[in-house]
Amino acid sequence: MPNKNKSFNIQQRRYIGSKYKLMPWIKKLLLENTQGTSFFDVFAGTGSVTEEMLDSYDTFYINDFLYSNEIIFNAFFSNESYSESKLTKYKDEFNSIQKRQYDDSYFSDNFGNKYFSMHDAEVIGEIRERIHLSQDINKREKSILIASLIYSADSIANTVGHYDAYRKIKGIENKFNFRLIKTIDTEGKNIHIYRSDANELVSKISADIVFLDPPYNSRQYSRFYHILEDLAEWNKPELFGIALKPKPENMSDYSRTKAPEVFDDLVQNINAKYIAVTYNNTYEGAKSSSSRNKITHEQILESLNKVGKTQVFNKGYRFFNAGNTNLNNHSETLFITEV
Repeated sequence: MPNKNKSFNIQQRRYIGSKYKLMPWIKKLLLENTQGTSFFDVFAGTGSVTEEMLDSYDTFYINDFLYSNEIIFNAFFSNESYSESKLTKYKDEFNSIQKRQYDDSYFSDNFGNKYFSMHDAEVIGEIRERIHLSQDINKREKSILIASLIYSADSIANTVGHYDAYRKIKGIENKFNFRLIKTIDTEGKNIHIYRSDANELVSKISADIVFLDPPYNSRQYSRFYHILEDLAEWNKPELFGIALKPKPENMSDYSRTKAPEVFDDLVQNINAKYIAVTYNNTYEGAKSSSSRNKITHEQILESLNKVGKTQVFNKGYRFFNAGNTNLNNHSETLFITEV
């Protein structure tokens, strides 16, 4: 069981495609083959890439198209001050909740006895509503509380690591405990956080190193993490199907057949000295068509070589397995292009 008083670090999320374990290798190659003072993490995901590179550059641009990730970036990386004592007071209040007081039953009706126990779902919904109603917190403090709720809920959710389905078990245990995240010291750094379409944003920002870790396959992140998106937005949408998902929105073209063309457009509009791209080799080895990459390495190289000289580095890596995918000789590739 996790320590109930221990704060969450940024990498302590279950997230498909997280580069946390690969970052020592990626960082070494970036520092050896690029130069600059600014870093643009275009598809930032968990934020673990930015965290690892934080001591190497002065200015950071952090972007992702999920609402939950934007809030998490503001929680961990924002330069805005916050009160630790105020957050601790809220943590103690939240951990004393036994029943609903301000919230309706939306969260528990939909997700109780499915993704969470009924009691835990009621508590999670009540906490989110209290954060929504809070009048004495600034944007950073609100982001920290919501991010902490997301991490706390995700750590005990009745899933295999994403929210495409819940495990069919009876008598889900009450396990929820509200734990705060451990913020990251960004003093002296220029931090800029966005939730934008990557292809539109890159033409508006100039950075020395632009890092690309686009979605690889047809699995849409906004669908895989829909409950975390619900907690972030808190607009209580109508839900459909067994997995209880909202209507499709915030869908990525990088998970569709047009991905090669979209990637090529992205690369052509980047303002940088160096472009770094990380991608894996999930092609014919994947049993599931949804696991297969939408862009080939040849297409990536073709796009990158239009704008500069590219080096290619490979590393063996264990692939995330959500059920049907079984890969041998899986590897991660890092492309570094000097523009």
